[in-house]
Amino acid sequence: MDLPSNDLSMIHRFSPASAEGLAPLLLLHGTGGDETDLLPLGGLLSPGAALLSPRGRILENGMPRFFRRLAEGVFDEADLQLRAHELGAFVEEAREHHGLDRPIAVGFSNGANIASALMMLAPETLAGAVLIRAMVPFAEPPEFDLKGKPVLLLSGGMDPIVPAENAARLARQFQAGGATLTHETLPTGHGLGQMDLAIAREWLAASFA
Repeated sequence: MDLPSNDLSMIHRFSPASAEGLAPLLLLHGTGGDETDLLPLGGLLSPGAALLSPRGRILENGMPRFFRRLAEGVFDEADLQLRAHELGAFVEEAREHHGLDRPIAVGFSNGANIASALMMLAPETLAGAVLIRAMVPFAEPPEFDLKGKPVLLLSGGMDPIVPAENAARLARQFQAGGATLTHETLPTGHGLGQMDLAIAREWLAASFA
């Protein structure tokens, strides 16, 4: 059962594991979502895994986000760095509080972008990541070493928000940073769909068996 919780540094939902041997999922919503949005997706991606789903602390026109932006596709990089480190601290808090192993991030759009930033700024925080419609988080990425951690990047070939060149540049950055990267471009736009679910579920089962 999903448990609402405000006793840590971020409002979140936590769903305990109902099966053994599965890495927990850190679910990171898109702009306008909240801590409940991706819980059904998490349950479908890895049935029985523990689910940790925080709410972004920033409000943009009343819509929760994980960090500020200056315009569509233009990030406030100082705020992004701050919020990524805050998210990393929350993950460590939650691991201790809930007794969790290192989680796999599953992020959509804004959630995928802060997951990318967290992977670069604090590679030790996550076991891997599923990044759906992510874009390059930093104009000049920091040096980072992911030591072969699995990363799945799912881009949309008709995405009006994330240009193909930007997604390809993010893929190159992860490869240069040592990730074991799988990058697929799907015949879709920015929205999350059944193809994302099917590919991510199969990838998780293969990468974290």
